[in-house]
This record gives sequence, C-alpha cells and structure tokens, in this order.
Amino acid sequence: MRARATVDVPATLKRLIRETGPISLAQFMGESNARYYASRDPLGERGDFITAPEISQMFGELIGLWLADLWVRMGSRKRIHYVELGPGRGTLAKDALGAAARYEFAPEIHFVETSASLRALQREAFPGCHHHHDISTLPDDAPLLIVANEFFDALPVHQLVRSADGWFDRLVGLDGDRFTFVAGRERMDHLVPPSWVRASQGAMIETSPAAAALMAEIAQRLRNQGGAALIIDYGHMELRSGSTLQALKAHEKVDVFAHPGEADITAHVDFELLRDVALANGADLMGLTYQGEWLRQMGIDTRMEALQRRNPRDKDKIRRQRDRLVEDSQMGTLFKVLGICGRRWPFGVGFD
Repeated sequence: MRARATVDVPATLKRLIRETGPISLAQFMGESNARYYASRDPLGERGDFITAPEISQMFGELIGLWLADLWVRMGSRKRIHYVELGPGRGTLAKDALGAAARYEFAPEIHFVETSASLRALQREAFPGCHHHHDISTLPDDAPLLIVANEFFDALPVHQLVRSADGWFDRLVGLDGDRFTFVAGRERMDHLVPPSWVRASQGAMIETSPAAAALMAEIAQRLRNQGGAALIIDYGHMELRSGSTLQALKAHEKVDVFAHPGEADITAHVDFELLRDVALANGADLMGLTYQGEWLRQMGIDTRMEALQRRNPRDKDKIRRQRDRLVEDSQMGTLFKVLGICGRRWPFGVGFD
C-alpha cells in the first residue's frame, strides 16, 4: 500500500501507452484511484469530497438500527461480523455501532481498506478491528452484516460505444503528451446486457466487471454464511446511455485526465446490474429504493426532532443536514439503497 501511494501515475500510464498502445478506461481509472486512495484522507473540508456519514450522525445511526433490528430478529446470535467496505475515517461505523450497542449488538469489526493513512485512523477509533485488502480474507465462520457507502462508484468502468459493427471499448491514448479518448478496435459485445445489444448506433453505456465480480462474491458469502448487505451510492435504478464519468479535486469537478492519481474518479453505479448479479448468485433481494425514501422510512424525521430538542441552538443546522440527505434536489433521489440477504434471513425495514 505504501509503495502504491508514491507511484507517479501520469508518467507510468504514459509510458505504458507509448510502449503497448491505448489502454482501457477501466485500467486508467483503476490505476488512478488505487494511487489516490492509498495516498491520502480524501474526506472533509480539507479533502476532495464529503460523504453522508460526515454530513450528519443521523445517517450512521439509522444504519446501525437497521443492522441491530436484523440481528435481534435472527435471535441475537453471539457471533456475527460487521463488515464495512471503504469505511473512511470510521465515522459511519462509530455512529452505527454506537446506536446498535443499545441492543447489546457487539460484532467483530472488519474493514476493507487499502489506504494506510485511513487504516491508522480506523484503528484509533476501533483498536480491535481487523483490516482486509479485499473481501476474500473475511472470516467464514459466522454471518456477515456488510455496509458499503459510496464504495462501488469508485470501481473501474468500461465505456462501450455502439458502432455499425457492434460494441467497442472507449480507450485512453495520447495526443502528444496529453491523455485523450480513442476508439478501440476489439469488439466487446460480451460485456453488453442482452437488452442493449441492438441499441442504436452511437449509443454509449458504462459497465463495471469489477463491480459485478464484487457483488457476486458478496452474494455468495451471504448465501453460504448468512447475513445481509446494504449498498448505498449514487447511480441509476436501470442502465442508461451516456457518460457519468467525473473527477473531483478539492470539492470541484475537474477534467478526468487532468490529475490522475490526485483526484477521485467515479461513475454512477448501475444498480440494475448489482441487483441482477446478487440474485444470480443466490442472494435474496430485500429491495432497491431512493436514499431519501429509505431514510424517511427508517425514521430520520423523528431522530431529527430529538436532536433538535437536545440542541436547540443547532435546530436549523440539523434541519439542513437532514434535507441534504433526504430531499430530491440534493441526495434524496440521486442516491439509491440496495438491500440483499442470505436465504432464510428476514428482510430489513425501509424497503416497503
């Protein structure tokens, strides 16, 4: 991880392109984000973006109550694992597990994290936590309760373009010393969903084999071990045409090619793909809904009122935090919540 944090991504990728030819967008994005996340704490006002747990404690608390409810309904079993993918500073885990502790929910804590600096922060907050580079090393001796908030959006995507001869990858090449998009020559029809195979010429879709592979592994784990997963991210209920690729640096959108390894490169999550992969690999679908609707059903308004009574001077601030998470004009409909579980596990609340 420490070696990856010092990689000169632009120089490395330019040398690779000059020696072997254009590379896939997925490779460009993967190499850039690997260095980006390994080298910094990207969160907060001094970072590049702010996630929902950093906006308000209510977000994590409601997730904690969701987890505790499932655990209680499954008999409050003694051995269970809490797993978070990309836990940042541990803010979500702190709020979630703090709220769930009221019900004596005390799981073993596992973080999937590739950043050495963030691992250090997480270890300060949770001295007994276990760290993993990916989910392959998670224990298999008890059910898993998995949370992934704004994790899937940073996984590499391919952009596929429909031509008269089929679907082709959009590659990254060089124009002089600058990165640029170029057309691929190898047909990629095998990555295209059946419903899109005969799309009109010029159509572009984004697909992430990395996201599909991760979701398949999560679903198989839940099928075999039991448990549930909550996936929260921005994206579409159904696959759409067009590019959603973006890069953020210091809370501003920048050119995707301007700062590889120094900016957060993301794309909207294809929740249709995640849902279908989960079902195909043996998980049960609790539901797929909007973040705003899910938080309302989880009782965010009641929690907001309680916080306002306890902190009357911050009443307006707490309302603004709630609105940012829930309202359609902010995160409410852009962000989706996907819930899946192992067979014979109860369905979590919030998906009515």
